[in-house]
Amino acid sequence: MTTLSFTPNLLRHVDTPSARVVGATVRQVLEGYFQANPRVRGYVLDDQDALRKHVAIFLNEEMIRDRVELSDPVRENDDIFVVQALSGG
Repeated sequence: MTTLSFTPNLLRHVDTPSARVVGATVRQVLEGYFQANPRVRGYVLDDQDALRKHVAIFLNEEMIRDRVELSDPVRENDDIFVVQALSGG
């Protein structure tokens, strides 16, 4: 199973507990997580089911390549970290 975790700054909007999720791609892992935590979907994906532009996903500390289909392959025991970009000045 893949470990999926989220940046703590999402907690001000929605509960995002870390989880162990089965999936062969980033999309499958996220969809498995969203089944148990449906409110998180809107903070991660846009209305086209692509990654929101202010969100980044890291797979084993490297940014994923496919932000639209989320087809990056995932192996057992990989780590996925979802980050919400911060802005300000």
